[in-house]
Amino acid sequence: MFRKLITCTALAVATGATATAAFADTAAQYPNKPIRLVIPFPPGGGTDILSRVIANKLTEATQWTVVPENKAGAGGTIGISEAVKAPANGYDMVMGQKDNLILGPYLYKNLSWSPTKDLTPVAHIAYTPVIIATSVNSPYHSIADVIKAAKANPSKVTYGSPGNGTSIHIAGHTFEKAAGIELTHVPYKGSNPALMDAIAGNVDLLVSSIPSAISQIKAGKLRPLAVTSAKRSTSLPDVPTMQEAGMAGFDVSTWYGLFMPAGTSPAIVTKMNEQVNKLLAAPETQAAILAQGAEPQAMSVQAFDAMYKADFTNSKAVVEASGASIQ
Repeated sequence: MFRKLITCTALAVATGATATAAFADTAAQYPNKPIRLVIPFPPGGGTDILSRVIANKLTEATQWTVVPENKAGAGGTIGISEAVKAPANGYDMVMGQKDNLILGPYLYKNLSWSPTKDLTPVAHIAYTPVIIATSVNSPYHSIADVIKAAKANPSKVTYGSPGNGTSIHIAGHTFEKAAGIELTHVPYKGSNPALMDAIAGNVDLLVSSIPSAISQIKAGKLRPLAVTSAKRSTSLPDVPTMQEAGMAGFDVSTWYGLFMPAGTSPAIVTKMNEQVNKLLAAPETQAAILAQGAEPQAMSVQAFDAMYKADFTNSKAVVEASGASIQ
């Protein structure tokens, strides 16, 4: 019996060693073909812009071939579904963020995947505050102006967002509740339509990610009123925070990160994480991300995993309070 136990133990150790060696061999050979990066939103929005920055910089730095592919629709959940169904071999990634991973599962009741079970976190890319802006021809020059108008005429002041139930919509709702006002939310199918209508004055306010709006702000077509983070944006240092505008304790931001299908080799995940973190430490990559209004932030796989799972759990009450729903 003792010899049998020793034999079984030795076999288990040998099997574990073989599996570890197989993972190492897989990572050493990875990648030997193009890697697809699924972008779950239309071209031109914040997620698309940052995804293409990472894909291009990763290709330049490593000589790997990273191919961006837009798979938009249903608040970003279609792109996530595409990635979840892909083989867990490291050749399919998806850019996840609050809209599709954190909020989507609470809004779309018939999703076939779980954000915490069917995806593997790979690398945190950046975070960005939301910005509240208006047309340069608007009468609003500050958040105080908006609050005053909304209190005088409840529900008359409108704001556009990239869609119902998005993190941008939730930020707008949070503003309403914190200020004690009623605004009318106008959801669009993506960032660009909301942006164009805000510039034209068809909606009073634009609530947007900074990457989606920054080019129009710098072009002088949009007047920024405030950012929603606790500290000012590096890319828009002259724009006050909501706290500076009188909204004590206001702090809302979103994040972007790479995910692969669950079951992907840990060695491959670690290799990709290390390469992305090297990119995020490079001044050129940091400048490219900052130019889009986002703040680069590297994390280990473990830290990113803990952050997004906690965010998912904590967001349930926020979504329920917003009353957001998808028909």
